[in-house]
Amino acid sequence: MNDALSCRTIGVVRSPFKEKGDAPSQGRHTDEISMIEIAPEYRDGLDGIAAGDDLFILCWFDRSDRTILKTRKRGENEGPLRGVFSTRSPARPNPIALTLVKLVEISGGTLRVRGLEALDGTPVIDIKPYSAGIDTPRES
Repeated sequence: MNDALSCRTIGVVRSPFKEKGDAPSQGRHTDEISMIEIAPEYRDGLDGIAAGDDLFILCWFDRSDRTILKTRKRGENEGPLRGVFSTRSPARPNPIALTLVKLVEISGGTLRVRGLEALDGTPVIDIKPYSAGIDTPRES
């Protein structure tokens, strides 16, 4: 396998969640507001997004354990172990988080968003718009 990948941080999360136990398991479980500060060299990429938009935020959960391949569902201390790729666990080989947020406000290079479960200081690696026509499952 080719391990020569390159990923750039485009911004950083400023959130009320300071430690792992502070953050909810999923962004949809919080109405807290977080800020995403976009680096100056990437701010032109924000053109076209506006308050009210639903956005996918991709973060690098830099404080997650990257050695775990099996885990239990959250809250199931007795349940069977499952592969991390069948869960939403932040512990995984590449701790990439995907969260759908509501953009509350954009000012310069700062986005105010609702529904982000990332810890304060988490690197942001990408932002993508939600599209109901693309982001809903196919019917069988």
